[in-house]
Amino acid sequence: MDDDQNPAMGLVHLLRAVTVEFDLLGAEFAARHGLHPTDVRALIHLLDAARAGTRATPGRLGEQLRLNSAGTTALVDRLERLGLVQRSRDTADRRRVLLNVTEKATELGWAFFGPVIGDVVTAAESFEAGELETVRRFLTAVLESTGRRGAG
Repeated sequence: MDDDQNPAMGLVHLLRAVTVEFDLLGAEFAARHGLHPTDVRALIHLLDAARAGTRATPGRLGEQLRLNSAGTTALVDRLERLGLVQRSRDTADRRRVLLNVTEKATELGWAFFGPVIGDVVTAAESFEAGELETVRRFLTAVLESTGRRGAG
């Protein structure tokens, strides 16, 4: 079957287009704030961890970004110098370092991405609960198929 006639391939192409647009937005955000695209991905992982109530450590961040220890340390040092991330000691295990996104980083992110997020939320609100559940199931399956299962 021709790709243009296969509904599943149509979804793959749409998902790719959305991914490219978000990647371009991320690159624009990074350029405006003197960041590397990996810095932006790191901030996203740290924000996701905070939202999930998961303690973020440099080791876990390195795994998620597929960086070695030296690369992760350089990344965290850079983000800390820019005032976007803070290191703290875990009160339960003083040997463990925790990473937290600063209010400055959150404000920069909302100032740039807030309008896009608002538009996506508005678009989602035009769908019924069952439709949104189908989209959620699809996106979850896509995420799992990319090998990121358990990354959150």
